[in-house]
Amino acid sequence: MDFAIQNMTAGQLNAVIKRLGGEEGAKRFLRGEAEVVVVKHIIDCDADPFVPDGWKVEEHKKGSKFEWSQTKVKLHLDEAQVKGSIEVNKLREKLASDSVLNANVLDYLLKNPHLIPEEWKGKYIFFWGTVYRDSGGGLCVRCLYWFDRQWYWDSYWLDYGWRSYDPALLAS
Repeated sequence: MDFAIQNMTAGQLNAVIKRLGGEEGAKRFLRGEAEVVVVKHIIDCDADPFVPDGWKVEEHKKGSKFEWSQTKVKLHLDEAQVKGSIEVNKLREKLASDSVLNANVLDYLLKNPHLIPEEWKGKYIFFWGTVYRDSGGGLCVRCLYWFDRQWYWDSYWLDYGWRSYDPALLAS
């Protein structure tokens, strides 16, 4: 038996059986009558992003096709954020040369919340690759956050300070 399966909890094993189609699906798989296909989650980061009513896109860094994997992304905090907070324009300058992901990734994750890592709960994950101008004229960046057993998006104006629970999502 594979090491990973030996170390699975009962809940994890039940989730695998459920994904295989229950007990009968698991039996079909074990008899060689069914296959597991690895699904690739490809996000078109070159597409125009979702734009909320009354907003405009100020900047959208395109990133071609991005294959989602938790191993291909990382949460990034600037040193100043770790110590307290950083003025947003300084953070924006520092992130300009980084591989920030855009709002297309945010919207893909909202449509596929099972892909979002559990450890992101309690944080506001920012997608600096797309900067908007909201209906009031302010610049803002959209973020992903967990609230009341569900993932949502929100935005922060670029005149706020960014704190230690406001990481940027980067391609690693």
